[in-house]
Amino acid sequence: MVAFLKKHWSNILFFIFIGLLILPQTRMPIQVFVQQIISFSPSEIEEDRRKSLTDYQWILRDLDSTEINFSRSTGKVAIVNFWATWCPPCVAEMPSFQKLFDMYDEEVDFYFVTSEMPVKVKAFMEKEGYSMPVYFPSSETPQQLQYTVLPTTFVISKSGEIVIEEEGAAHWNSDKMQVLLRQLVNN
Repeated sequence: MVAFLKKHWSNILFFIFIGLLILPQTRMPIQVFVQQIISFSPSEIEEDRRKSLTDYQWILRDLDSTEINFSRSTGKVAIVNFWATWCPPCVAEMPSFQKLFDMYDEEVDFYFVTSEMPVKVKAFMEKEGYSMPVYFPSSETPQQLQYTVLPTTFVISKSGEIVIEEEGAAHWNSDKMQVLLRQLVNN
């Protein structure tokens, strides 16, 4: 038996790993862990290829069902993240977003937008200890912020320029991102 285990240890580990991915209780944590390992800092869009947000009219509701208008972010730096609790890449980038939010809450407007049921989202946020502002769309998303992949994140400058449009998980609390946000806030 020992000789068999020594000879086939890699195959055994592979099948254990596959088995853990099949089980719903272990699949999500494994996927989140892998996404966190492979996530890099988001990339800035080249200046000559950037689009500008022209329509800030967008009604959102927060977890308390209070309506807000995205237009309150006109002339401010804003981060808009489209996400869901069932999406492993979305969940993987949340810890780095929380750290970024903790540092820039007073200087940057954060919008974590989801279409899920508020009760599920509230339970998720409380369980994870996140304090980031979550919103639910009440009107159509502005054209320049349309997305097809979760997560998708937009970083918008004070002038409305979309500086980052990132699809998939990223490491948002990187040195590179902090330098960019500091530049955007100070301009």
